[in-house]
Amino acid sequence: MKKHFYIPLLFFAFGFGMNAQEILPITKSDVLFKVSENNTSIKISEEEFKQARADYRQTNAVFLPNITASHSAIATTNPLMAFGSKLNQEILTSDDFNPALLNDPSQIQNFATKLEIQQPLINLDGMFQRKAAKSKMEAMSLKTERTQDYLAFEVDKAYMQLQLAYKAVDVLEKALEAANANKKLADDSFKQGYLQRADVLNVEVRVTEVQNQLQMAKSNVQNASNYLSFLMNDESYVVYSPTDELMVSNLTLGDKSISENRSDIKAMQLASNAFKAMNKADKMAFLPRLNAFGSYELYDDQIFQGDANGYLFGAQLSWDIFQGSKRFGKAQKSKSEFEKSKLEYTQYVSQSNLELNKAKRAFLDAENKLKLTTLALEQSEESLRIRTNRFKEGLEKTSDLLIAETQYAQKQLEYYQTIFEYNYTQAYVQFLTKE
Repeated sequence: MKKHFYIPLLFFAFGFGMNAQEILPITKSDVLFKVSENNTSIKISEEEFKQARADYRQTNAVFLPNITASHSAIATTNPLMAFGSKLNQEILTSDDFNPALLNDPSQIQNFATKLEIQQPLINLDGMFQRKAAKSKMEAMSLKTERTQDYLAFEVDKAYMQLQLAYKAVDVLEKALEAANANKKLADDSFKQGYLQRADVLNVEVRVTEVQNQLQMAKSNVQNASNYLSFLMNDESYVVYSPTDELMVSNLTLGDKSISENRSDIKAMQLASNAFKAMNKADKMAFLPRLNAFGSYELYDDQIFQGDANGYLFGAQLSWDIFQGSKRFGKAQKSKSEFEKSKLEYTQYVSQSNLELNKAKRAFLDAENKLKLTTLALEQSEESLRIRTNRFKEGLEKTSDLLIAETQYAQKQLEYYQTIFEYNYTQAYVQFLTKE
């Protein structure tokens, strides 16, 4: 007796615990909005885009000048430095040409303020590096877009899982109600001597099985709710209740195909373009660079003064003729990376087509399975009705009734599971073929 009392007690405690927890009705549109606003994966993707954009903005240095300002102070008795400092300060006199003073000058102080500017004029490798950075930035933008598409699809799946979990709870609650009713009939029949004790025990085993299944179904409700909370980045982890039930969704799939305009495929193409531009940049590194430069200088023997001034400007053509084999190896590596990116792009498109073909076949299988499970559900329901009526009249075996009851519950669960699969495959095909 203790065993039969203990299991229902556990079930009651679990059910009470779930009911005591807050249950919050939620629509799929609410989930989509909260995911778009709070999901961590989207935020990570946005930060990756900002990093790529910052890298691209750094390449503005190819066109914009580099300007620096400095103020330095020295004190020296070095003959050359002392003479040059006086010359810069414009305080040189004829007495300073005395050989004794030239060779052994007194300490002199010099304060210099300098403003320098360097302007790139021709920097071909830098221009291709900028092009590569722009392609990378655009690819990261498309990656963020595809992340949002994927999470919208994931919300569809998670919301359907929650609907399916509630359907399972509903089916098993009704199955438990029917099992308890049969148990009451079995107890009455046993008291009247129509049934043996073994038949009553079989009915009680069935009640226990349904209780265990119901407990697992309620756990699945909590698991599905927690996953929705995870997607929405909500740490409250309440139990959610869908506002609409799981129903067959009929979308027009038509002749769907993988489009090269799909955001993740375009992102891979842009990434390949970035590797191509980097390879060209490495090749252009063999060519000379032309830069302009200039400076304006203020000198004095007092800090932050500038009684003397001067300027300098010019242009420099520089050419790194040979750096060992460093540039050759770098160019070979970037070429290999470019070739690899082209192969990865081809492989990714091929894999996407493979996934689409599998999804289409899965949809046809689910469509056919839905027809069969609908028919099987109707047949099992009618079979259970007939056997229940016969059992009440004492014309049916207990084992046959239990088999019919179990089969009906299983067919109900299979039916709703098939609806989930049918809707899921449609959503997956839509996700794969979205442009």
